[in-house]
This record gives sequence, structure tokens and C-alpha cells, in this order.
Amino acid sequence: MTPLKKGDKAPEFSGIDQDGNMHKLSDYKGKKLVVFFYPGASTPTCTVEVCNLRDNFGRFRALNYELLGVSADTQKKQGNFRNKYNLPFPLIADEDKSVINAFGVWGPKKFMGRLFDGINRTTFVIDEKGIIEEVITDVKSKMHTEQILK
Repeated sequence: MTPLKKGDKAPEFSGIDQDGNMHKLSDYKGKKLVVFFYPGASTPTCTVEVCNLRDNFGRFRALNYELLGVSADTQKKQGNFRNKYNLPFPLIADEDKSVINAFGVWGPKKFMGRLFDGINRTTFVIDEKGIIEEVITDVKSKMHTEQILK
């Protein structure tokens, strides 16, 4: 799984969101940034997770947090996901897995008894200076906001 840990400098990254806009770590300097990785847009657990974050977005903004979702889905799929659930934060379409690999969240996982490679649901909380404050690997989709803001 991810070799990144609390206290590490967040990797420099750049990725294109659902609308074709570029996002880089440097864009978020001076703000706290939550980068959450999820296996697939519009899947049941991922939907619960993003809707929990959406429903608490005001709490994040009040505390100077920005949110950025990342999966290997296409721009179109990310756009449909964002629009369908009225998500107020961008979703990176990381088809080449450059951001996913930079954060080290691609690897073996198990689903319904089957082992395969994919995105391990992981969230990174990054401080205003680009240092990782928290790595959440045991994401609880229904309570993810509480895990982040604890």
C-alpha cells in the first residue's frame, strides 16, 4: 500500500478534472487539502463516500479545506458522477494513474474473495505547507467527514 505517512511532504502532482481544468498541489498552497482516492465513479460505496463529503462541504470550507477526488475514470464518467450527485468539488480523471501512483494507492486488493490490482480507497489530509497531516486507509464511507475532521 502507500509508503506515504504523516509528516511526509505530499507528492507534487497534476491532474485534469471532469471539466478539463488542471489541478496541482501548488494550487492549494495556504489551504488544507483533502485528496481522496476512490475505486470508481458511481459505484455504491464511492457514491456514499462522496455524498457524505458533499453534505458536509460547508464544514470543510469553514475550516479552510479544499477537497479533491481522484479515480482512474474518464473525464466524462467523472463529470457525470459530479453532476448526478451535485458535488461541489472537482474530481480528477487520472486515466494514466500518474496521481494514483504518486500517492502509492494502486496495488493489490480483495473484493468478494478475488485478489486483483486496483485503487485502494485512501484519503490524504495535507496542510497549508504541503505536508501530510493524516493518511486514512480504513475509510468509512458513511462517516468519512468525521474521520477527516476528528
